Amino acid sequence: MNYMHFIKRSTQPLSAQEEKEQRAAMQELFTRIASQYDLVNWLISWGQVKRWRQIALELAAVPATGRLLDVGTGTGEFALAAHEHFSTARVVGVDITLAMLAQAKRKPAQQRVAWNAGDALHLPYPDNTFDAVISAFIMRNVPDVGQAFAEQTRVVRPGGKIICLEMSWPRQWFSSLAISGYFFVLAPLVGSLFSGETAAYQYLPHSVKAFMRPESVSALMAAQCLHALTCQQRMWGTVAIYSGKKVSSQ
Repeated sequence: MNYMHFIKRSTQPLSAQEEKEQRAAMQELFTRIASQYDLVNWLISWGQVKRWRQIALELAAVPATGRLLDVGTGTGEFALAAHEHFSTARVVGVDITLAMLAQAKRKPAQQRVAWNAGDALHLPYPDNTFDAVISAFIMRNVPDVGQAFAEQTRVVRPGGKIICLEMSWPRQWFSSLAISGYFFVLAPLVGSLFSGETAAYQYLPHSVKAFMRPESVSALMAAQCLHALTCQQRMWGTVAIYSGKKVSSQ
């Protein structure tokens, strides 16, 4: 499948048919790379992905007996890290790609998390269920970013936090030039060598470069009545960690 077809449309309103096509394409992509996803993620991030997750979890501030949802949980690394960080909280991971969930359920500590199949644009949970909702590297891949944030806001309790970890393209020309060489040449090579899926890891850099700027992501969060918005950038501006709090009156 030509995954490039879905890149620039991901931040624009889609028809029902286009949304269906993009959802199917992303399911196929992540099904193909599921078995090697964790290894390639670690290699491409130079091992920093674990640190980024910890920063995001520190922002989540889940109470001792609270509930946390990891949207687009994939192979479950973020959800499992959340359980380790908030050992007495209930952690739920949801993903639309069954092959990714199958990888999560093979991990030694998988019983610590409740794993559900579900769509990020139509979360299968009642309103005001969770104390925090987290996600990592999924917003570039959903058909409607605003709808994804709307669903996360719906299921989080008033006063709860929405934490989003996502890639971002650096603005400085020298950083952009250096990252171009890394993302467009080295990262696809690493992905291809360890997963055998060239097309999937060619999609990665193009999807990052085409994705909206951090201020636009923050604006979408603000449109959902999230406040106390913050955005931390890491790794020369290529990683952004967004945080917002649901207003208590919502």
